[in-house]
Amino acid sequence: MTDTARTARAGVPERPTLDGLEETWARHWQEEGTYAFDRSKERSDVYAIDTPPPTVSGELHMGHVFSYTHTDMVARFQRMRGRTVFYPMGWDDNGLPTERRVQNVYGVRCDPSLPYDPHWQPPATPVSEERRKDPTPIDRRNFVALCERLTAADEQVFEALWRRLGLSVDWALTYTTIGRVARATSQRAFLRNLARGEAYQAEAPTLWDVGFATAVAQAELEDRERPGAYHRLRFTGPGGREVLIDTTRPELLPACVALVCHPDDERYADLVGSSVRSPVFAVEVPVRAHPVADPAKGTGIAMVCTFGDLTDVTWWRELQLDTRVVIGRDGRLLPEPPHGVPAEPYAALAGQTVNGARRTMVELLADAGGLVGEPRAITHPVKFYERGDRPLEIVSTRQWYLRNGGRDAGLREQLLARGGELRWVPEHMKHRYDHWVGGLTGDWLVSRQRFFGVPVPVWYRLDDVGEPDWSHPLTPDEAMLPVDPSSDPAPGFEESQRGLPGGFVGDPDVLDTWATSSLTPQIVGGWETDPDLFSRVFPMDLRPQGQEIIRTWLFSTVVRAHLEHGVLPWRDAVLSGWILDPDRKKMSKSKGNVVTPMALLEQHGSDAVRYWAANGKPGMDLAFDPAQIKVGRRLATKLLNASRFALGLGAADALRAPATAPLDTAMLAELSGVVAAATSAFDAYDHTAALQVTEAFFWRFCDDYIELVKERAYGSGPGAESARAALATALSVQLRLFAPVLPYVAEEVWSWWRYGSVHRATWPTTYEVGRAVEGTADPQLLRLAGDALGQVRRAKSERKLSMKAEVPLAEALGPAALLEQLTLIADDLRAAGRIAKLDLLPDRTPALVIACAF
Repeated sequence: MTDTARTARAGVPERPTLDGLEETWARHWQEEGTYAFDRSKERSDVYAIDTPPPTVSGELHMGHVFSYTHTDMVARFQRMRGRTVFYPMGWDDNGLPTERRVQNVYGVRCDPSLPYDPHWQPPATPVSEERRKDPTPIDRRNFVALCERLTAADEQVFEALWRRLGLSVDWALTYTTIGRVARATSQRAFLRNLARGEAYQAEAPTLWDVGFATAVAQAELEDRERPGAYHRLRFTGPGGREVLIDTTRPELLPACVALVCHPDDERYADLVGSSVRSPVFAVEVPVRAHPVADPAKGTGIAMVCTFGDLTDVTWWRELQLDTRVVIGRDGRLLPEPPHGVPAEPYAALAGQTVNGARRTMVELLADAGGLVGEPRAITHPVKFYERGDRPLEIVSTRQWYLRNGGRDAGLREQLLARGGELRWVPEHMKHRYDHWVGGLTGDWLVSRQRFFGVPVPVWYRLDDVGEPDWSHPLTPDEAMLPVDPSSDPAPGFEESQRGLPGGFVGDPDVLDTWATSSLTPQIVGGWETDPDLFSRVFPMDLRPQGQEIIRTWLFSTVVRAHLEHGVLPWRDAVLSGWILDPDRKKMSKSKGNVVTPMALLEQHGSDAVRYWAANGKPGMDLAFDPAQIKVGRRLATKLLNASRFALGLGAADALRAPATAPLDTAMLAELSGVVAAATSAFDAYDHTAALQVTEAFFWRFCDDYIELVKERAYGSGPGAESARAALATALSVQLRLFAPVLPYVAEEVWSWWRYGSVHRATWPTTYEVGRAVEGTADPQLLRLAGDALGQVRRAKSERKLSMKAEVPLAEALGPAALLEQLTLIADDLRAAGRIAKLDLLPDRTPALVIACAF
């Protein structure tokens, strides 16, 4: 893969600059197809990356720049190693974040009961805060069109930023998670899960976000500390016995179906099997024993309500308790009491919000003598949907589930084994996967009661009275995909039969966004639509992603590939760390401490920002540091200027000529070690170590080697020819070592004197460097020369002399063997230090000392 784009050499500019490189080279790369995937290659020659599709719901931030730069460095390295790199970009544009953004930007909300209005137009300008608080209801079709319109605009902004950053993706492979291909792929996978019995429908307690009005999955939960209060309630047991329980949710008293204690708790052993009467409502509920009950928590006996939390669900299911649901999908208490609960006291709660019902219930308890003492204020963890702003409730709904090992020990062990097959970078991240899979308590809830997503591809036959037959869903042929049951008629029916007895009804739900994102390898790889491509890229080589979505994106992708293909979806997983603000806090939109990247890219240049990102290793957090970006700018500028200087010495015409002088071969010998170390680091996904060893050598090369040989290189004869040959090899190799991190400046300098693109050039090897060396090579000579020259410079600096000042006499003291080595480079040292006379005084000091006389 050498110099494939035969473009003419540009020549060395008189005044090289970093300014404008992004526009020039981004356009050139696109026009030349520099990063285009070559699908004629065999699988063994392909390196396939399952690129994270960023969520299109706002702005990209420095965390994105950080992690996506890491992936791009891998892609560039592998491309230079001779692989054809399959590097797509996707946009994750469906789901709740997009809907929320549309609602905020346009001041609308979706009402699927409204008819389609073909003449409706969105506001031409951003709406006011008042409009957002009172959004305009629009029909589903218009709402989805608005989502598509906004995401298309956002995606253009995202692409512009990625191109400026220099991501070497093949833009011809771009996909969206709401696009036709993604919808068909997601629906096909779901239908196959359904046919194999891995997808199923059930009426069950469901975690419900009241604000978004949708079910959420276990993987989308987060605990947030919230203020609350313990209320002590008085139940009445046999013979009038007082039974006290503590609860933070007294409003759920009408939903109480049992009291539960631990089997070994002697305080309540005689109550187990009997019943108690609730305060206010006087409902008889059983007392049961269960090992999950904590004797040390509260009074040691708990109220089981349907449903207050996930523990209630466990007790309800395992103890086979009754169901008394009181909270509806809107977050308000239902208008009618559940079976067995008297209507008169419940009427005071009906229709209230949870908080309002809590206050009313406390008043009712106090009036009835059912409240003991005053509420005790606490702070406790409350479950939220990760993108929501209201506590979750648990309501009983009909939903679709996908088996993920949460209720199947055999499948759980298979998925744990898959985690063991995966190469984790860093390795300790595997523990998070194991902990998540081992702690699953239920299957993956994949249906959502939203609008902008991939529709669940099923319909239901209606019986003679118009009731759906949930147990026998109607499914489309795969050739029909993608389908939308809300607008497409069921197979074998006419649209006129929709909603009528004997007709059909479409499933109104969409699939969880992760149910589509978990299929990114299949979507972009052409599963079932392009078998030739799929055979060349799947399973893929790399999944780069954030550590916080191991439980969602990584695990769900493993589940889908395991169920459908019986393999891991990729070989390696590289996990990013987090970006921290100057106070060492994680940057996030919710905290308001994010930094957007475009201004930094424009001010400092993309290579400088990439340099900052490259200083963070996989899995390690990195503080946002503008000073580090300035260091990157300085490095890129030095690479421009040092290259111009070396090429001005005639290095371009000496490429592939041998280096013969001791200092030249020493420099190349050290460079060979740098190549080996950088290559090994990149192979281990340690771009930081690769950059560090390359950068350290580069500064020695500039500060020591160039200064030591420039006088010789200006001359003629074998010594000058050796210097120019060494400079040419060193420059060629270093440009390629820097290319994954600093793609713009590396390409710019390469174009001055080489053909084609540096990013299509071969990665340097120790063999290549060694081939440029004639005779012996001792890498220690360069360090020795640098040490000696440094002492001469310090002597001039201490006397406040110019570095060009002459040194009439310099004495070199040190071990005889060391000074014997120094004689090999003495001429270069004298020229660089402007030393008139250099005397060697062996065995006077234990280490090298250069004493200068002025």
